[in-house]
Amino acid sequence: MPAKKLSEAEVTTLLSKTKGWNLVNGKLHREFACKDFVSAFGNMTRVALVAEAMNHHPEWSNVWNKVVIDLNTHSVKGISDYDFVLAEKINEIFEPFPPLGLSGSGKASDLFGV
Repeated sequence: MPAKKLSEAEVTTLLSKTKGWNLVNGKLHREFACKDFVSAFGNMTRVALVAEAMNHHPEWSNVWNKVVIDLNTHSVKGISDYDFVLAEKINEIFEPFPPLGLSGSGKASDLFGV
């Protein structure tokens, strides 16, 4: 299905529901600070796999633990539904996993009786 260019009103509505993203220079924009370079690059690699599967690629940069991402859709010359889908997937990748809340020491012997 081809990308659908969104109106200004649609962008405003979706932007209010998309955690952490804002509009900068006509693009969806977000910056992430990770634990370190390996975490930042690892998350970028995970995003790259999703973006490739969608055939929708971000503009981004990375300096040590910081990742800056801009999204827009060149084929529609603006922001499309694809940008918001990818933004949500990026949020899922970069958001830290919630703690499991397991009791005990966290040692394998406590978890698996080994």
